[in-house]
Amino acid sequence: MDFSPAFQPLIAALWYLIPLLIVSGLIKSSWFRGKFGEFIVNFSARCFLDKSRYHLIKNVTLPTEDGTTQIDHVLVSEFGVFVVETKNMKGWIFGGPHQRFWTQKIYRSNHKFQNPLHQNYKHVKTLQTLLGLGDHQMHSVVVFVGDSTFKTPMPDNVTKGLGYVRYIKSRTELMLSPEQVADVREKLAAGRLKASFATDQAHARHVRGLVAERYGHAPGRSNRGLLKLAVYTVLLLGVGAIGVNAFSDFASQAMAIGTKRMPEQREESAPLPTPRQTGSEPKTDARTVEPEPSPKPRAQRAPQPPSELSLARQDCNSLIAAALGNRDPRLLRDRDKACARYNALKGEVH
Repeated sequence: MDFSPAFQPLIAALWYLIPLLIVSGLIKSSWFRGKFGEFIVNFSARCFLDKSRYHLIKNVTLPTEDGTTQIDHVLVSEFGVFVVETKNMKGWIFGGPHQRFWTQKIYRSNHKFQNPLHQNYKHVKTLQTLLGLGDHQMHSVVVFVGDSTFKTPMPDNVTKGLGYVRYIKSRTELMLSPEQVADVREKLAAGRLKASFATDQAHARHVRGLVAERYGHAPGRSNRGLLKLAVYTVLLLGVGAIGVNAFSDFASQAMAIGTKRMPEQREESAPLPTPRQTGSEPKTDARTVEPEPSPKPRAQRAPQPPSELSLARQDCNSLIAAALGNRDPRLLRDRDKACARYNALKGEVH
């Protein structure tokens, strides 16, 4: 018994649900939020800052004594070097410049995270050591993107949205000469690690190790594992659903083609009427032959092929037998058409 028609609604639902699940899982992941926040900062910096005066360098990974540190964006200009840390968060944000941890509040849920100013301090100092610049030539900037609201007073260098652009433009005192700007860009290009997937993974392992050493465990690791497991499971289900759907369509089309060819083969194999052989009889002039009495109609009949009504009945019966236990819509439509044709011919004869 063919169960493929029963699974077709489920397969159709999975066909549309699988991409939605994958996209939803990616959007909710911390990796996507971080990348999306960096994209917004990168895009706005290129649009609203003069490229001839502000040189943007993104995703900078620098070696440190205990591993690596990764900087989201670095802007090199005559007004100093701006080190930008991006946070893509929503909800209410509570914190102060000297607090070790800040708080994110979403409805009744509270989540503590490291003070981004402290986090960016290590970036600034590592970069400052590499470039050999003074404190007054380095600027730390934190930018929040997303649907977040500050609920406590924040320093000027902690901004939201395009506020970081206004803060950077507000620094108008010249700190570097054009030659120093070029030298900083060369040192940064030479001192950074190659931007690659392997570098990002190595830095991620380093960060997890630091968190595990500080707190005794690496928070968020299990969530990422569960997310990957869910994505792989969904992908496997999708591949299986596609395979089942393709096999079902192939079987249905093959059966429909086979049932359609059966009446055609019967019509081709039907015997054609053969004329009566008269070659052995002597030829006579038609004008001298007297007309013979017409024989009875039954004696004149030659072998005839099956009638149209008989063929229609055979098609109807064969399709009824093929449709038993098979709910293929195409086969059922062919059966209904053949039986309707037989009934119509039967009504005309009677």
